[in-house]
Amino acid sequence: MKKLLSILAILLTATVSAQQGKLRKVATVGFLNVENLWDTIRSADYIDGTLDLKNPAFHRSIPLDSVKFLEPEKYEGVWSDEALKGKKAVRFQSGSEEFTPSSAKNYNTKVYRQKLANEAKVISEMGAQYTKTAPVIVGLIEVENRQVIEDLVKHPILAKYDYGIVHYNSYDYRGIDVALIYQKKRFKVTHSEKKELKVFNEEGRREYTRDILVVSGLLDNEKVTFFMNHWPSRRGGEAASLPKRNAAAQLLKKSMDSIRTADPSVKLFAMGDFNDDPVSSSLKNHLKAQANPKDLSEATPYLNLMYPLYKKGVASLAYQDAPNLFDQIIVSQNVISKEVTKEYSVYKTEVFAPPYLVNKEGNYRGYPFRSWNGDQFTGGFSDHFPAFVVLQKEP
Repeated sequence: MKKLLSILAILLTATVSAQQGKLRKVATVGFLNVENLWDTIRSADYIDGTLDLKNPAFHRSIPLDSVKFLEPEKYEGVWSDEALKGKKAVRFQSGSEEFTPSSAKNYNTKVYRQKLANEAKVISEMGAQYTKTAPVIVGLIEVENRQVIEDLVKHPILAKYDYGIVHYNSYDYRGIDVALIYQKKRFKVTHSEKKELKVFNEEGRREYTRDILVVSGLLDNEKVTFFMNHWPSRRGGEAASLPKRNAAAQLLKKSMDSIRTADPSVKLFAMGDFNDDPVSSSLKNHLKAQANPKDLSEATPYLNLMYPLYKKGVASLAYQDAPNLFDQIIVSQNVISKEVTKEYSVYKTEVFAPPYLVNKEGNYRGYPFRSWNGDQFTGGFSDHFPAFVVLQKEP
């Protein structure tokens, strides 16, 4: 299975549409799981609902030693903007202590800088074989806070592209979020928000997970909206955890449908780590993401670009020798075209797995070259291969 995964993972290219000829104006939209991009400082989530009643839950990540200066209240109950009105509260991140110099990982400045350099390299090369430049839009998964994103986009490899940032803190129990970075000269943000995903365990207790990040704007003067996802994991088993991902799919579909209803001309891109394959119930039955452009209609307007790759056996990760394609890109019907027109359409979709991202030896040969083997830093990149779509149009 490991040998098979290695062969499939290095299969880079799958043409989604049958377009031929020379590329015109192009743009890469992609994302990657940066596998726990934390800074080295132990942090907590600080929520201040006393600042602005129109946006009650002012929410940011702060150093743990600053908590004592903020006079937070001890808060019990369901965390939500509404519940936190008029209150100050602190939520401790369960993952924050793990990524510090004093932890078993010995997560120090040297390791942090290597992580930044690794992720910057991957971002800069996604789609570059087609566009000769870095992606215009990049989604990020497993970032601790805004500071690590700022450090990432300021890295010398990426600084010349002048990336802007869209990020909101979530109530995720570990303290990780999703985010979006964009080349300012080509994408203008007109609106952004987070959609809070509320899921519950079998005892009815809420489990805190990542939000869905929604970013609308103009991509080279075309109206687009991006939805960044990191759905609940399969912890506890695939079947037992599936209702949580079904709930995420329903929230995503509702958000996409709402924007599409308000303006059918907006091009929609939903992407991220869905913790399910393209044929899973969450994506197939709840989001109703179609496998074939022929099946698109007014009632089913969303196409899963990763389905052809999945059918070819391409994987973006592996767990216990089982390959999965959890990292996916789903688009609205108006991004699909058989001809090159004056508006962006899909040219190619890929799982990005150049040789340096693939583990070359040992028990995990053929797997993504991840950053961590237990508490040991490997010098690797991520436990997921990134994915991207190349868009094209007439100049």
